[in-house]
Amino acid sequence: MIRNSIIPAVRSSVLTTIGALCLFASCTNQHMEIEHEFENLYDELFLPDQPGGVVLVKKNNETVFLKSYGLADLESSEKITPNTVFNTGSISKTFVAYGILILEEAGQLTLEDSLVTYFPQFENPEIARKVRIKHLLTHTSGLPDLRRVQEEIEFYLTARDEENFAPLYQTEALHFMPGQQFEYSNPAFNGLALIIEQTTGQKWQDFIRETIFTPSGMDHSTITDGPHPEHGVAHGYIPQDGAFVELDYGEEPTFAAAGNGGVWSSVLDLAKYEEAIQKSLFLPAERIRQSREVYIPPNWQGDHKPDVGLSWFIADRSWPTNEFGVKIISHTGWQGGFRGFMISIPEKDILYIGLFNRPLATLSESFNPFTSTTENAGDLRVEGIRILQQHNWLD
Repeated sequence: MIRNSIIPAVRSSVLTTIGALCLFASCTNQHMEIEHEFENLYDELFLPDQPGGVVLVKKNNETVFLKSYGLADLESSEKITPNTVFNTGSISKTFVAYGILILEEAGQLTLEDSLVTYFPQFENPEIARKVRIKHLLTHTSGLPDLRRVQEEIEFYLTARDEENFAPLYQTEALHFMPGQQFEYSNPAFNGLALIIEQTTGQKWQDFIRETIFTPSGMDHSTITDGPHPEHGVAHGYIPQDGAFVELDYGEEPTFAAAGNGGVWSSVLDLAKYEEAIQKSLFLPAERIRQSREVYIPPNWQGDHKPDVGLSWFIADRSWPTNEFGVKIISHTGWQGGFRGFMISIPEKDILYIGLFNRPLATLSESFNPFTSTTENAGDLRVEGIRILQQHNWLD
C-alpha cells in the first residue's frame, strides 16, 4: 500500500519536472533566436578596429541580448565593453526633467512658474511671463534659438549652460504662443538646469548625482560641466575622407553645454536608471506616471496630436501609426559623434538601449520613430522592437 501511494506522487513530480525543463528549453531557444536576430541587425554595422557601440535588450529584468562592438578610443585602441561610458546626448534631458520634478515634489517650485521668476534678464519681461517651466519641459515654449553658433564657433566650443541660454534673453517675439505647437529646444534644457541651480543653491550636476544617480546605483555615470571627462569614457567620431575623426569636446560647438546633453553613462547604468524609474526610487509613482504621459496643452494647435511627456517621447497604443499596439516610451541622443537611444515598454517589461560613438545610417534623426513606423522602416529602434513583436513579446 505504501508503494502504491508513492508511485503517483513520484510520477506527478517527474511530469512537473519534465514540464519545467521543456518550458525552460523553449524559453532558452527563443532567447537564442532573438539574440541571433539582433546580431543580424547589428553585426554588419561595425568593424573591430573602428568606433562602435553597445546594445542591450532586457525582458522581465533578464538580459536577452548584450553585445559590444568596436573601439572606445582609436588612439589607445581601448575596446568597448558593456561598462563603457558614452555621452548620452539628449537622453540627458530626462535627468534634468526629473530634477525639476523632484524640486516640485519638495514644494520648491511648480511647473506653472513663469520664466520671469528665474530670469529677470529677459529684455521683454512679458515674454518671460508667458513661458512656464512646463513649456520648457515639453518643447512647447515658442522661444526661438537665438544662438549664433556658426558665426561664433570658437565661443560655443567652450560655452556652458548659462552662455547657451543667455541669447534667449534678447527674444523679441515668440515663434508661437506657449503650448500651441512643438519645437524641439536645446536651450530650454540649459535654462531648466539653471533653474535647478537657482532653486537648490548648488550645481545641478551635483543635485542629479545625489538625487538620481545615487539611489539608482548608477556608479559609473557622470555629468560634465564643460570639458570632456579626462579618462574612462568613449570618444565620439564621425567618418571623414575615408577615416574616422574625433568630434566631441573641443571639436563640436555647444558640446560643453550640459543641461541638454551632459550626462555620460553606460547601457548597464541606464538599465539601473530605468529600474529606478519603474520602482519609484527617487520620485513617487504618481510623479513618474506624470512624466511618462503625453502632455496636451489646452491651446494646442499643432499639425498632429502631441507625443511628448515631461521630456520623454511617447507613442501611445492608440496612435494610428503605432503598429506595435503598446505604449512605447523613448528618448534619443545625438551629439558630436555620439548616438544613442533608450526605449522602454513598461507594460511588457521590455528595455532596449543602444549607445554608440559614431553615426549610423540606420539610426534616423526622428525623435519618435514609433509614431510613424512606416516612414522609419529600417530604423534600428523600430527594427529591434519588431524582432520582439515577431516573438510575441508584445502580446
